[in-house]
Amino acid sequence: MNWKGVFPAVTTKFHADGILDMDLFFKNLDFQLESGVHGIILGGTLGESSVLSQEEKITLTGETVKYINGRVPVILNIAEGATQDALFWAKKAEELGASGLMILPPMRYAADAREVVTYFKTVANSTKLPMMIYNNPVDYKTLVTIDMFGELAACENIQAIKESTRDISNVTRMINRFGDRFQILCGVDTLAMEELLMGAVGWVAGLVCAFPKETVAVYNLVQEGKIEEAREIYRWFLPLLELDIHPKLVQYIKLAEQHCGIGSEHVRAPRLTLIGEERERIEKIITEGLAKRPKL
Repeated sequence: MNWKGVFPAVTTKFHADGILDMDLFFKNLDFQLESGVHGIILGGTLGESSVLSQEEKITLTGETVKYINGRVPVILNIAEGATQDALFWAKKAEELGASGLMILPPMRYAADAREVVTYFKTVANSTKLPMMIYNNPVDYKTLVTIDMFGELAACENIQAIKESTRDISNVTRMINRFGDRFQILCGVDTLAMEELLMGAVGWVAGLVCAFPKETVAVYNLVQEGKIEEAREIYRWFLPLLELDIHPKLVQYIKLAEQHCGIGSEHVRAPRLTLIGEERERIEKIITEGLAKRPKL
């Protein structure tokens, strides 16, 4: 498994009546692939996984694997409250042909360090798929500490970390402790270039759903050492990237996709589409970004 590169956490597309819109989903996937992304992540927060049925998740995963057809890895996110449910999805991901897993600590229960490590190890030992630990204590209230990663290093298929602690120096701490044992991917759009410069090898991205070419350009330029060129794009990008760090990131990013012609704003309840002053404010950020969009 190659964890290097840009991995969009793609949104799930719906028709106005709430039914899955696979045609629009594939249209967005085509744009991602044409723009040079390095993998696809399904079932994350942006994918509205919490409001999808088991059957819909299976359909979405299976159809995506078939459509991608090996061109890039397809990663399934696991965000479950029960270990047995996480084990179910690890097994189902293998059956459906996914390339790897991204996994959060147990949801809805504030597990302690021993419980979190046991949870991750239990899932890792149940599958051959490579895994990425999603470390996001800001949104999900559980910090996976460096010492916990020290215990998880015993599982060879735990290979990568989605670094979303909001602490850039954590990249350096991890590298100082573990070298290249874990591949570090930035999981916060507004810190991506900074973490790439400090040694992260990838970017699990959100605004890439609407702006894949610019996201890939920043990543590639950093890898090529063209820092000033990357910084110029990143400075333009930042007001848009800040849409990723709000509780309504799903609505904000879907509205951006709609403005870019590669998605729709349809969300599934309890989420609602934006109205009033909030909608005007977010649309202003998007339209100003589009008006000043850099030529790559």
